[in-house]
Amino acid sequence: MSDPCALCNSDESTSSFAVPSRGESVTLCGVCAPQVAGAELDPNHWYCLQETAWSQEPVVQVVAWRLLKRLPDDAWARDLLEQLYIEDDVLAWAREGEAAEEGPTVRDVNGVTLADGDSVTLIKDLDVKGAGFTAKRGTLVKNIRLGDDPTHVEGKVNKVAIYLKTAFLKKVS
Repeated sequence: MSDPCALCNSDESTSSFAVPSRGESVTLCGVCAPQVAGAELDPNHWYCLQETAWSQEPVVQVVAWRLLKRLPDDAWARDLLEQLYIEDDVLAWAREGEAAEEGPTVRDVNGVTLADGDSVTLIKDLDVKGAGFTAKRGTLVKNIRLGDDPTHVEGKVNKVAIYLKTAFLKKVS
């Protein structure tokens, strides 16, 4: 029998998950692993952090802290983050990567993080001003480029470079 998930204590389909930057790993279930890796968070699932965030294992503290930082709209997550006591070296580890981020995070309509080179689909027909055509729902836009504005990305539709609002885009896996 495998170890239970270090975050929600589920023992269904658990596997080892490598925590970036230090080469350590933690056991996560099939529900927690994709969300920790960057998929859209289900805030209801993460109520379990109210217990596991207090773990004595530094790797679990790091993962819990990072998840709580990604749940800024939930008051309980903000409150828990403020209450947590984490040793300075563990907190520094949890913050690794924050400073490396250049500007705000760009997210699609589902909250999934977008990066340069990703492919997205349009979730709505969009009139392209100045180009004289409508970009249809379901159109695949490959190799997007991020700019300074987290609400827009640049991509090519019908061989025309245009800016697209992230509110009308869904990342293609």
